[in-house]
Amino acid sequence: MRSCIYPGSFDPITCGHLDLIRRLASMYDKVTVTVMINRAKAGCIPSEERVKLIRKACAGIRNVDVELWHGLLADYAAAHPGSVVARGIRNASDFEAEMTAAAVNRRLNPGMETVFLPASDKWGDVSSSAVREIASFGGDYTPFVPGCIRRDLKKWLKPVKEVL
Repeated sequence: MRSCIYPGSFDPITCGHLDLIRRLASMYDKVTVTVMINRAKAGCIPSEERVKLIRKACAGIRNVDVELWHGLLADYAAAHPGSVVARGIRNASDFEAEMTAAAVNRRLNPGMETVFLPASDKWGDVSSSAVREIASFGGDYTPFVPGCIRRDLKKWLKPVKEVL
């Protein structure tokens, strides 16, 4: 069985993420979307809720599972032998950062392979950070997130009141 791990913080999942998940699902027998805890980022959506949102967004994709992982990606990959790690690339900055991360992960887990998939033209400029930024100023972020979770996101993505 050909399987892949698609890790990320997904805070929130975007249409770009979902596009990549669909494309991976057409290439692999099993895709495990793995919600990772990124300590360098202060998340706005609790990790357990992100798992629920991704499951809802991926409900129609038969070969996709969603899991939460509180640890290193290299350790998660070691616990799932035979799976490759898939990463989306939007631009040259992403490529550089992902190449560095892949090299570090291979040092931690020599059997770990990472594949890169370029973002589709339609979603190459979309990121979770941009969605959070738009929301924080009261802008319309809805074109960038899956329609089935837009209502759910209103609970966490709210304008930030400026304190002077």
